[in-house]
Amino acid sequence: MFSAEQTGQTHPPSALNRLAMASIAVALVVMALKYIAYAITGSVALYSDALESIVNVATAIAALVAVRIAERPADRSHQFGHHKAEYFSAGLEGALILLAAILILIQAYDAWLNPRVLSAPAAGLAINGAAALINAGWAWHLITRGRELRSPAITADGWHLFADVATSVGVIAGLLLALATGWLFLDPLLAFAVALHILWVGWRITRDSMSGLMDASVAGDTMARIRDVIAANADGALQIHDLRTRMAGRATFIEFHLVVPGEMPVTEAHDICDRLERALTEAIEGAEVLIHVEPEGEAKSKGALTF
Repeated sequence: MFSAEQTGQTHPPSALNRLAMASIAVALVVMALKYIAYAITGSVALYSDALESIVNVATAIAALVAVRIAERPADRSHQFGHHKAEYFSAGLEGALILLAAILILIQAYDAWLNPRVLSAPAAGLAINGAAALINAGWAWHLITRGRELRSPAITADGWHLFADVATSVGVIAGLLLALATGWLFLDPLLAFAVALHILWVGWRITRDSMSGLMDASVAGDTMARIRDVIAANADGALQIHDLRTRMAGRATFIEFHLVVPGEMPVTEAHDICDRLERALTEAIEGAEVLIHVEPEGEAKSKGALTF
């Protein structure tokens, strides 16, 4: 068997690739709109919103690179595949968000010391509102499709955009209040609030990506489903023990010890393993199953699933 690179064949972009490429285009449009809104108003709060959009472009590019790497098949140097590449993208996104927050805080502090009068506020707010609506629709799409396709990079990008939408709404509401009351100090205060909010988002994304890199196990409901599938398809076996799982992007690695009667022929034990592997890969998307067969003398009384 030869890979696409070896045969010279090419394949059309996957659903994840198309999502990642579209995210770059959307991020560029939104960034342009927000910068225009800042340029015509001079608002530091709108500046903070525009600056976060620059991060959106960078992270969308990082997500595209990570998705393409993660989709490469296993090779001699990466025998378990390249699934974890997406976690690096999510971690980079968190780091860039933290950097953007620091830059916003610096600009907001300067605006606090030197208050700025806003120009053409109505036009600026309208443009920023249009950008927020675009972001909201695309964020919802990314989160929905990212979960369906089990992509940490695409899902993280969607949540980041939702955070961007939330800050945009807050900025618009605050600036409307500032214009109605004449309290111009609200402009830098809003920028401070935006910075603190995206600091929290950046921390959450970084924490989740680190969890994936540290081989976190599957969630409790998924583990319960795995145990149910094993129990329903282990006819002929005596028990399983040392069931372990780990997540790596869209792959779920499942391994356990299967105890069978000592006199059972190897072919029968192999049939049980094949049946379990088929059932698990059908029930758990992206499952990679490893089963170690043992004779009944190796059975354990603690933490085992007995049939």
